[in-house]
Amino acid sequence: MSGSTGRPLGRRTFVLGSAAAAGTAALTGPLATAASAASFGWSDDGSNYVVDTGAGLVFKVSKTNGDLTSLVYKGTEYQGYGGKNSHVESGLGTSTVTIAQSGTTIVISVAYGTLKHYYAARSGENNVYLWTDKADSSVTATRYIVRVKAGLFLNDEPDSYTYAPTVIESADVFEKSDGQTRAKHYSKLRVMDYSYLGWTTGSVGLWIVRSNHEKASGGPFYRSLLRHQSADGGGLYEILYYGENQTESERYGLQGPYVIALTDGGAPSSSLYPGTLTTSWADSLGISGYVAASGRGRVAGVGISGRDTAYAYTVGLANSAAQYWGSARASDGWFSVAGVLPGTYTLTVFKGELAVYTGSVSVSAGATTTLNTIAIPSSNDPGNASAIWRINNWDGTPGGFKNADLMTYAHPSDVRAASWTGNVVIGSGTETSAFPCYLWKDVNSGIVVYFKLTAAQAAAAHTLRIGVTTAYANGRPQVVVNDTWTSAVPSPPTQPSTRSLTVGSYRGNNYTFTYSVPASAWLTDTSAYNTLKIYVASGSGTTSFLSAGTSIDAIDLLA
Repeated sequence: MSGSTGRPLGRRTFVLGSAAAAGTAALTGPLATAASAASFGWSDDGSNYVVDTGAGLVFKVSKTNGDLTSLVYKGTEYQGYGGKNSHVESGLGTSTVTIAQSGTTIVISVAYGTLKHYYAARSGENNVYLWTDKADSSVTATRYIVRVKAGLFLNDEPDSYTYAPTVIESADVFEKSDGQTRAKHYSKLRVMDYSYLGWTTGSVGLWIVRSNHEKASGGPFYRSLLRHQSADGGGLYEILYYGENQTESERYGLQGPYVIALTDGGAPSSSLYPGTLTTSWADSLGISGYVAASGRGRVAGVGISGRDTAYAYTVGLANSAAQYWGSARASDGWFSVAGVLPGTYTLTVFKGELAVYTGSVSVSAGATTTLNTIAIPSSNDPGNASAIWRINNWDGTPGGFKNADLMTYAHPSDVRAASWTGNVVIGSGTETSAFPCYLWKDVNSGIVVYFKLTAAQAAAAHTLRIGVTTAYANGRPQVVVNDTWTSAVPSPPTQPSTRSLTVGSYRGNNYTFTYSVPASAWLTDTSAYNTLKIYVASGSGTTSFLSAGTSIDAIDLLA
């Protein structure tokens, strides 16, 4: 805790002297600089530990509960709204809070029961590094929220509700006077789509750079709220576990670092991004659950065969303790996933977001597990099956269907949404774009698909497939062919039990419903259109867009 002077200056203020200031030029951490390093240090104001990074950022952490109580950048306070601080979940309560300095690093440790949380600062950096170690379910801790003062970064993005005073769903979805919808859920982004989020005025940027999410749940395609903005203030989130539309159990252990970064208006340095950030400076800080780079391994694959080159492929690793992912190279499917904790993982290859291959792989500390070419069996990709007709392509998403893109950042009632009703004609050229991405029992159940069959096709039984990506309130498709043949009501597959379709998320558990349609169900007149009516079956849900519903991936009639 002491500086190079060997004695405290002022009221428990510790400042690095000239020798340490010169040493900062050799820092290996992100954004390492010697800027104003002479003012780097910490003090105790009685209620808080006060940390000055020596580069324009001063922050305070409560000695009572570990809240971040102040975040001052170049003289302006950014922290806090509604009398609330920035903190784990909604605040931990009375905790044991300690501070220590190790050379050019200051770390504040917060202990609350079995949960431990850490703040770290580096000399000359305008960053706050955070870790959260949740050991078990005894403590509720699913997020860290940076609360930002009102009026500093007002905007009218989809995840704001500054100008949307009308509540239309569950007190967290709003409608503007022009009919556009806003909610903190409407981030548009999957986890793999972003490294940082926040706001900029052009002269000041306030960001949170996400961690690698190895202890989070949901995989690379998971969506959750990331930030919000209102007249009362704004919030930036690092979600450690979010129960909404969640497909996996909670993982325990150390998550981080994630970073609060202040800039002069630009994006945070790419050296802070997950997959790029190195923290050898934290190896000896005594952070609970911390595993250095030397204690991790890597998985590398020389290629993936059997791919549909029209799609991006992702390789995921997951077990009950951790999750990781990486992109497969478009040319040959080569991939590399680094920084993996030792253990045995399920390896999944995704075409788009659709799992088309699973295997097992073991990872050892300090080693690379090299895999030979992974061959995706043709039968694993439903898009390879010969079909009489097909609506959309099989990729595990509703992308391409009507309103699909809008639904990641708007409510289904949004004025920008095209009509959720309307029938589809095979051969029209608009089969996919005219078919709604979501079906609800109370909104558009009973949509009709018109199609013709040749005499040979009509003389045979066929399999109809409907792929879904998630469901709300056990909504699942039941079909009627030509008003003469009705399928049984299928059993509902396992899906998240929370809202999904109305809060910007179509990602649940991909599932394919199959229906064996007998030859007797088809029309024998080859000039006439057969009709396929798709209904949503379920006794759950309420009304309108909160009635039972489902998200569609693809529909086809096999040859």
